[in-house]
Amino acid sequence: MINIISPINQLGYGIAGLNICKSLSEQTDVALWPISEPSVTNQNDANSVKELVANNVHFDPNAPCVRIWHQHDMAQFVGKGLHIGFPIFELDTFTEVEKHHLSSCDELMVCSKWARDIVRHQTDAYMNGGFLLDQIHVVPLGVDTRVFDGNISQVLAEPRLSSTIFFNCGKWEVRKGHDVLIEAFKKAFPNDEDVQLWMMCQNPFNSPDENKQWHDKYDDPRVKIIPRVEKQEEVYNIMRKTDCGVFPSRAEGWNLEALEMMACGKQVIITDFSAHTEFCTKENSMLVTIDDTEMAYDGKWFHGQGNWAKIGSNQMDQMVSHMRKTHASVQNHENTFNTAGVETAKKFSWKNSADKIMEALRG
Repeated sequence: MINIISPINQLGYGIAGLNICKSLSEQTDVALWPISEPSVTNQNDANSVKELVANNVHFDPNAPCVRIWHQHDMAQFVGKGLHIGFPIFELDTFTEVEKHHLSSCDELMVCSKWARDIVRHQTDAYMNGGFLLDQIHVVPLGVDTRVFDGNISQVLAEPRLSSTIFFNCGKWEVRKGHDVLIEAFKKAFPNDEDVQLWMMCQNPFNSPDENKQWHDKYDDPRVKIIPRVEKQEEVYNIMRKTDCGVFPSRAEGWNLEALEMMACGKQVIITDFSAHTEFCTKENSMLVTIDDTEMAYDGKWFHGQGNWAKIGSNQMDQMVSHMRKTHASVQNHENTFNTAGVETAKKFSWKNSADKIMEALRG
């Protein structure tokens, strides 16, 4: 048995927690201890969560416990088995509180080798040597390819819109590069009418005024603001109508949306930095190389704690070039199906995540 503490909802941690629990339950018994009230979008998931939560009545106190949650809140675990923290973080620097909480864990799981190296570096001095490499397990997150289906025959049979559709999904944030994406789009296509930018970026943590500011920034007749949808099938139905995902992220803890676009066989333009370097390569992505980092500051969520990718004129030029090249290929009716991306998505399944967790627990 494995004891899992995690939120279950449609945000990042909640999606990871739900899918990891479901995949693990196919290999072993799982007792789920939800953080806050679970929220799912279909009856099958509701039944799964109900069954997993019921297992915590007779949980095994000696089983390992994995807490999928923020690095500043790692004090609470279940039972006497291994206490394993599974934080998903974006920056290269931890606060003293975060180091303290992480150091209380017996072992850690992280999404990427990028994150593993940060944990090693950041906890070294704090813990007089930090975690050993075999105490930090790389457990990549996954994508449900049963929903995000990159079947080439289906994709090529999809009726094409006359415009090239660029797409971004992820809550409004400076960290995700939303402040520069519209600039790159307008620079790439100052007058072109055969191109659109679809933004599905509602941020539930923003005030109405803050969301309005983002909407005003993207006030362009070629930009389509798409309301947030709850079901993964609805996300897929939007993605399959697009041509290319653009993710000028300064820092990511994983970037599930980019992997979902790959799974759909879509092109991806993305920064070559942070956690998504675990699955984004020059074979499956149009990479935006990063020359330097800068203090992570947006005045809302990040206040200079660490560093993230610096998006300068070089990065802007790369984005513009990638977008223009993609647009030309689409308008010339070339085959832009991302075969390498689909193959990558097959490797990064939720079953793979569960397998990596089981490997770590077996030692």
